[in-house]
Amino acid sequence: MTELRQAIGAVPLWYHTIDLPGGMETPGYFDLRPIVDVLPWPDVRGKRCLDVGTYDGYLAFELERRGAAEVVALDIPDHEDWDWPPDVRAQGGERLAKLAGPEKGAGFRTARAGLGSAVEKVDMSVYELSPERVGTFDVVVCGSLMLHLRDPLRALERIRMVCDGFFMSSEEIDLVLSVAHPRRPLARLNGSGEQLQWWVPNVVGHRRMIYAAGFEILRGSAPYSEPFGEGHPARRSGLGQLPLRAFRTVFSGRMGVPHAALLARPRVLL
Repeated sequence: MTELRQAIGAVPLWYHTIDLPGGMETPGYFDLRPIVDVLPWPDVRGKRCLDVGTYDGYLAFELERRGAAEVVALDIPDHEDWDWPPDVRAQGGERLAKLAGPEKGAGFRTARAGLGSAVEKVDMSVYELSPERVGTFDVVVCGSLMLHLRDPLRALERIRMVCDGFFMSSEEIDLVLSVAHPRRPLARLNGSGEQLQWWVPNVVGHRRMIYAAGFEILRGSAPYSEPFGEGHPARRSGLGQLPLRAFRTVFSGRMGVPHAALLARPRVLL
């Protein structure tokens, strides 16, 4: 256990909070444990499953825990491979390496070893997904990735190419646009800065993106917030933040980053 504790401490940045043996947990930026059962999971028992944009692997390990027969975890191999906006593209990978460590995927490897997991890691961009390269899957999940992509519809179409059954999508949403425009699909565009934020849709915008990529939507969740984890940087406080906190609490249940989740399946395209 001492060796595992040292291995956890050797990872400069954990994105996910993950329970490991001996009562240990990783100090993640985000803690999905309180909301994991809010997600519209399909039955994954005995299925071949794919987690797209796995980072430290929380959703991949959850698929395995729920009884998947095989789990593949997909992520880019290097910090340079993010969809960096033009204004930070030249230095983005180098700066992230200083924060997260030069070895991308160190957290996944540490958690996998600690759990004794059989999840297979594949270094590949979502834009490169194809049946020829990875085969097809009964269940595909993807969490908190589309906002970091310049071309989310292209990515979703690639996911559809390898999805033979169900697709569960959990993505950040814009609560203000969701409340102000509950029936109109809209998205907020950033496209600048080191946080790698491109498109953040409202709730119906998220639904429309999934539909436009060739999926039939089966069911979805109400808006919820992904809670901040122990490792998340200190957040702004003070009276000026009270209205935002109250707004998020009313419409998504807690403080954190607002999300919505959908369960879909590929539809027949004419």
